[in-house]
Amino acid sequence: MYPHPSRRTALKAGGALAAGTLPGLATGTAEASPSGHHDPWRQVPRILARIRPPTFRRRFFDITDYGAVGDGVTKNTAAVRAAISACHRAGGGHVVVPAGRFVTGAIHLRSHVDLHVSEGGVLAFSPDPADFLPAVPTRWEGTECYNYSPFVYAYGQRDVGVTGRGMLDGQARLGPWESWHRTSGLQGPDQKLLRQMGTDGVPVRDRVFGAGHHLRPKMVQFYRCRDVLVSDLTIVDPPMWTVHPVLSTNVTVRNVTVESTLYNTDGCDPEASSHVHITGCRFNTNDDCVAVKSGRDEDGLRVGVPSENIVVQDCDFSGRWGGITVGSEMSGGVRNVFAEDCRINPPDFPGHYPVKYPLYVKASKKRGSRIEGVYVRRFTGRAVEREVAFVTMNYNNGEGGTRPVSVRDIHLSEMRIDGARAVLNLVGLETDRLSGVHLSHCTFSGVRGPDAVAFTDDLTFHKVTVNGVEVS
Repeated sequence: MYPHPSRRTALKAGGALAAGTLPGLATGTAEASPSGHHDPWRQVPRILARIRPPTFRRRFFDITDYGAVGDGVTKNTAAVRAAISACHRAGGGHVVVPAGRFVTGAIHLRSHVDLHVSEGGVLAFSPDPADFLPAVPTRWEGTECYNYSPFVYAYGQRDVGVTGRGMLDGQARLGPWESWHRTSGLQGPDQKLLRQMGTDGVPVRDRVFGAGHHLRPKMVQFYRCRDVLVSDLTIVDPPMWTVHPVLSTNVTVRNVTVESTLYNTDGCDPEASSHVHITGCRFNTNDDCVAVKSGRDEDGLRVGVPSENIVVQDCDFSGRWGGITVGSEMSGGVRNVFAEDCRINPPDFPGHYPVKYPLYVKASKKRGSRIEGVYVRRFTGRAVEREVAFVTMNYNNGEGGTRPVSVRDIHLSEMRIDGARAVLNLVGLETDRLSGVHLSHCTFSGVRGPDAVAFTDDLTFHKVTVNGVEVS
């Protein structure tokens, strides 16, 4: 039985923002270099030095030794779980999925265990929702609840990994998941109910979904974990968000390829997590590629944990919405997101959809809170569908909220993008202005229209050219 997540003191609407801080979210994001100029990138080496992937004992537990059969038909949930339990009891090591196609239900990882999917090995997840019960504690679109288990799941564990050159196949097209989401069909009423529970402060233990409900599970979720590694895998056909660390720290996601083309299937969503390194990954998604989140509305404010010190490097982005996205679930706050050396719509990695926005920041007065310090540099790419950067504090027309919201310190440098509707779409609010958007040493070509800027202070350009003309 999983314990109930602890409840924290509710934040009064706008109270923390009025004081200028949020729990765990300090003010000020840049530091001075010896020349006197602020260089936030000086923080990155120190952040990366604190992110250390877990290592595992050289003990190997082959799932076929526990009865697994890789015929693509036999259901192997019990065998996989037995191997994980044996590995954990022995002090840790590698649970090995050999070559073959192994069908399974929910996989629950334990501390010190690496689930290693060998080259030629496939974990194919059952299309039957019953294979992901009983319901477990999770966060669903930023609100805590009990729901269907994520396909690969760890709760409160330490030193856990999912690695190998094999594949995780969500087989979501074979299950009911897409039909639950399409046009908000069956999922809509449950989604509305959960959000209302979060608004009303219903105890998490009473927010029970799962059987008889229609909230899709995540593919891989680490919930309240530390020292996490996801490495080298190909992950295809998830039912919802693909890799989702929540309330976790010291997380490495490296050399992972995501093919997620059903509705609302983000690539990687670090949520209310700190010290996260996403590197060498390729994202072909039907939503955001990397989306940094921290909880939704009243429930996100109740938990009050920000995402901070996130570093994204050397990734390929082909996704329907944002390359690097912050929000829209950001009520716990976001600080210090760094992304560099990524490629937008690369010709050698053609996706199903072109990226709409290489940088997409989404906030609103319903969510409240603060986004402080988003730094993007050395992105190259082509054929951006809309703007290079869309930063909005009025997401979904503000969603009817009244909380103070702050977005500040957005930096783009050394960008080389060919083809976009415009460079900037900046949407501040008359009551809550966007502050500190800085572009430097950027070259944009094939730009079809002008920027749109509203209620924005301290917007600067330094050595920026658009269609061959320097912008002042």
